[in-house]
Amino acid sequence: MRIVTTQTQTTPEHFDVLIVGAGISGVGSAHHLKQNLPHKSFVILEMQDHFGGTWWTHKYPGIRSDSDLYTFGYRFKPWTGTPIATADKILDYMGEVIAEDGLDAHIRYGHKIIAADWSSKTNLWTVRARKLDTDETVAFTAGFLWMCQGYYNHEEGYTPDWPGMADFKGLVIHPQTWPKDLDYRGKKVVVIGSGATAATVIPAIADETAHVTMLQRSPTYFVPGRNVDDMADTLRELEVEETWIHEIVRRQRLKMGAEFTRRSKEEPDAVKQELLAGVTAFVGPDIARDHFTPHYRPWRQRIAFVPDGDIFQKVREGKASVITDEIDRFVPEGIRLKSGETLEADIIVTATGFRLSVLGDIPFSVDGQSVDLGDTVTYRGMMFTNVPNLAWVFGYFRASWTLRVDIMGDFICRLLKHMEAKGAAKVTVKLRAEDEGMSLGPWIDPEDFNPGYLMREMHRMPKSGDKTEWRHTQDYWAERNVLPTIDLDGAEFIYEGFSRASPALAAE
Repeated sequence: MRIVTTQTQTTPEHFDVLIVGAGISGVGSAHHLKQNLPHKSFVILEMQDHFGGTWWTHKYPGIRSDSDLYTFGYRFKPWTGTPIATADKILDYMGEVIAEDGLDAHIRYGHKIIAADWSSKTNLWTVRARKLDTDETVAFTAGFLWMCQGYYNHEEGYTPDWPGMADFKGLVIHPQTWPKDLDYRGKKVVVIGSGATAATVIPAIADETAHVTMLQRSPTYFVPGRNVDDMADTLRELEVEETWIHEIVRRQRLKMGAEFTRRSKEEPDAVKQELLAGVTAFVGPDIARDHFTPHYRPWRQRIAFVPDGDIFQKVREGKASVITDEIDRFVPEGIRLKSGETLEADIIVTATGFRLSVLGDIPFSVDGQSVDLGDTVTYRGMMFTNVPNLAWVFGYFRASWTLRVDIMGDFICRLLKHMEAKGAAKVTVKLRAEDEGMSLGPWIDPEDFNPGYLMREMHRMPKSGDKTEWRHTQDYWAERNVLPTIDLDGAEFIYEGFSRASPALAAE
């Protein structure tokens, strides 16, 4: 038996910048920091024992992106594979960035952050973390926190507490914690859920199960299509450099995405019919009408791309089926539905979403006072009122998440350079005089976008205002032009902690 002795490091390690998370956001952010501010010292703290974040956490069959890699991939790193990629390909891509930038030396794996405390006396964050292999507590100080840990709990997914779950004689699993040794061959499987995860798992296991059923309360929009990019392939045949191909295809896809988003709001009925036509081509009008026709307008929730319509092919072949109904309770042999039907199952997969994690669920304090992020107001979905020297990379729902990694990387590096030039050690965003009495609302307007994981815990997220500066607009096509032009000396930015040799003091 190994006896673990809990130890506490007495002298914190200091870094100019501390990046939280070595997933797609953290790796991309570290690239921008190293390229733009090579003199800054930094460390990346990662809870897991490997880089990758989402793409390392999830091990369920068939795991793949639901955004194309020409836009989900980094601006600075050409993507050369298929538009929709599996997790192993994405990890390879991230690994190349880590190797090319020498980032591995900066990553501390197996470090779970347990507290972050800001002191205005030192103008530093003190971050305490538990090393998961030894249970030792270690401490770091940093001038700036760059939060890249994502938005969901990596240790546990969301599974509703249905009546009778303890009565079920089979296995209940969540895709986020898929067992390595799960044998589903010849088994009857029910997948609860209608999102991208369900649409990925079902075609990946359908050929080996006795049958797999997708049980959904309501339908979701999907876009079936070929997993190729004809323009990229043509440019490769013409021996165009990959850097150019990446930029050209990226711009084309972003233009198409902007148009699709516009039309989803301005021409929702036409877009709905176009989306349903793609599904109908695979499963026929009856199944499309009964099981794949959502009751909301397009883009109020994410729309997943289904490569080659694989889930619809399995439905057409009879290896998978879809039932739209609600759960009454679990029973020993499976699930009893409110319609009275009983779905028999050996394995039930709860593809029912995430548990929201707000800034990694880390306890934060500022000068000894606990921070409730639900009481703060967001500055453009990046910073928070009265929380100094901290930015959170929270990506896009209607465009690839990573697009915001790049433009926020530009913004944060520009902000850090600006602080250097002013000789300031502290920057805080605060509401301006003209913002007095501003109407405050939820982080995301539920009438505009309403995924379950946000709706369940929206009260934990920062508030938004009725002015653009105080909202996370989710509009990449506007932000890519606005963020580079933000006046860093605007009234919303409060700089403090000037050094005696700073230009600001010299001006006085």
